[in-house]
Amino acid sequence: MPSSRPAGTDFCRPFLKWAGGKYRLLPRILEALPAGTRLVEPFVGSGAVWLNAPHPHILAADVNPDLVALYRVVEGEGEAFLARCRPLFTPETNTPEAFYALRARFNAASEPGERAALLLYLNRHAYNGLVRYNAAGAYNVPFGRYRAPYFPERELRSFALRARKAEFAASDFRETFRRLRPGDVVYADPPYAPLSATADFTAYAGCSFTWADQVDLARLAREAARAGIPVLISNHDTDAVRELYAGARLARFAVSRSISCRGADRRPVGELLALFEE
Repeated sequence: MPSSRPAGTDFCRPFLKWAGGKYRLLPRILEALPAGTRLVEPFVGSGAVWLNAPHPHILAADVNPDLVALYRVVEGEGEAFLARCRPLFTPETNTPEAFYALRARFNAASEPGERAALLLYLNRHAYNGLVRYNAAGAYNVPFGRYRAPYFPERELRSFALRARKAEFAASDFRETFRRLRPGDVVYADPPYAPLSATADFTAYAGCSFTWADQVDLARLAREAARAGIPVLISNHDTDAVRELYAGARLARFAVSRSISCRGADRRPVGELLALFEE
């Protein structure tokens, strides 16, 4: 039975910009998402789904420890975190010189609160809001040159309120699946499979999320479904993905998405939701 949401309820927006974020697809996802005691997200990203899901408990996991640490700080510090971040959103900090100085400060920082505040700054000021690291583990996204980056004060407060029902974990998706228990339902939003055989694989916390990883995720979804835990997965709608998800209930649709670094270069791209359940 799908989860439900009161009619006319506004969706809670994530406070992070996020490539591949699911905010615009929430009606489709929430309609397809089964009910359960706990929603588990192995690839939580911006958190758009769990922030709006009705499940009473949440396990929000991601392989990126900086992302998970940021969420823990927002939940733990509340208004103090907003006060820490507000001075980072001024005209003086929206220059290339300030950006690269603060980026270097983030890469050198170790204190969780400082690192979390700087990650929020970088996410809102960097090119396309990307969170990306080089081989040495340093954040390396360039300055975005936005006129007035938005300080997500309202979204941070909403997140902190909803985070009371959530547990955050820095873990690989395989480890997250090992933590499943009766009553759970899983929503998995992995780095998408390539649209063609010649396309690049999507980066997963600085590493390639390979086809072998896609196969492993599908295997884990089938195993969880056999144990009575339904799993809903988002991915590109391709022949290879449909074959990989054979036996699952598939819902296919088109979304408009940028297909290059030029934001105006958009076209419909096929996506699917695959529900594995007994």
